Amino acid sequence: MPRTEFISTGFYVPDRVISNDFLTQYMDTSDEWIRTRTGIQERHWVADGQFTSDLALEAAKVALERASLKPTDLDCIIFATLSPEYFFPGGGVYLQRKLGISQIPCLDVRNQCSGFLYGLSVADAWIRTGQYKRVLLVGAECQSPGIDMTTRGRDIGVIFADGAGVAVLGPTDEPGRGVLSTHLYADGAFSQMLWCDLGGCAHTPRLTPELLEQGLQHPVMQGREVFKHATTRMPEAVRVALQTNGLAIEDIKLFIPHQANLRISEMVQRQLGLKDDQVYNNIQRYGNTTAASIPIALDECAQAGRIGRGDLVVLAAFGAGFTWGSTAIRW
Repeated sequence: MPRTEFISTGFYVPDRVISNDFLTQYMDTSDEWIRTRTGIQERHWVADGQFTSDLALEAAKVALERASLKPTDLDCIIFATLSPEYFFPGGGVYLQRKLGISQIPCLDVRNQCSGFLYGLSVADAWIRTGQYKRVLLVGAECQSPGIDMTTRGRDIGVIFADGAGVAVLGPTDEPGRGVLSTHLYADGAFSQMLWCDLGGCAHTPRLTPELLEQGLQHPVMQGREVFKHATTRMPEAVRVALQTNGLAIEDIKLFIPHQANLRISEMVQRQLGLKDDQVYNNIQRYGNTTAASIPIALDECAQAGRIGRGDLVVLAAFGAGFTWGSTAIRW
């Protein structure tokens, strides 16, 4: 049975750069407050009229060109996001349309920060069984239009950002290479520690002026709980990935965690005993791009030569749900 290899990657972020100082115009915060608590220095936000599938399209163009593939060479699209442009249908079909193709299946994944890893697990199963040979795996977010730009929404408003990262996946028969294993988890007992109340069928009617006045359309987070669980669950998931494949921390060439918060990444690094040169973080420049954060970082590392053929790459994510997971890849 073949394994799944990363044929190519690509990413795109909007041109509009938002500094921490910009946010001080709208909420009680400061550049020092944001850097100290999150590590973020700046992030990218979309321009008016720019949507989630537009960001995914630009990233997909890059990855397809690097792979010397045309959109018509794709067998399916897996699109992970928490911020589609419409309630339904999901972003996959809009990306398909913008790529100028039809017929191939489009699967939308709503696992928030863990979405890229959940999507990778599905793609890996499809490729290993031979159902599809060329899968476009997307993580894309357009979160800035939904941010509460007041002090009430500060904890989330300073963190989330926009961007897209993609990977073109396919089968490889080369011994030892490809996705070695994926490991997914969830615990719904904590579903309201990081969530957005408004927009589903829990309210009838779904939208009223009163509900909007309460700010229920904006995401909310119990930051301490998220920090505590993320810094426990991600190291656990990484250890499972290593144990499953008979590997050790020393074997990891590069660990790429979901870019939720630099302080979370630093704690996870300490828990695992990883050296600085074994870990990659870019939240300082991009903020938390949720499902897009891992593929954006992965592409940066691939293009900068931080990972090469045969290197062991480990990915881990944690987010709303709570959902989390890990994967080990022989690049």
